[in-house]
Amino acid sequence: MPKRTHQPHTRHRAKTHGFRARVASKAGRAVLKRRRTKGRAKISI
Repeated sequence: MPKRTHQPHTRHRAKTHGFRARVASKAGRAVLKRRRTKGRAKISI
């Protein structure tokens, strides 16, 4: 049987979707702003 397609790695997840990755780009900052205004408990990872 083949391996499953999803092999999670904490480092890669943080590098792609983490707070610093979000703050680094303009679009990412917009994401954070939207999530803040919505009142999310978790803004990013």
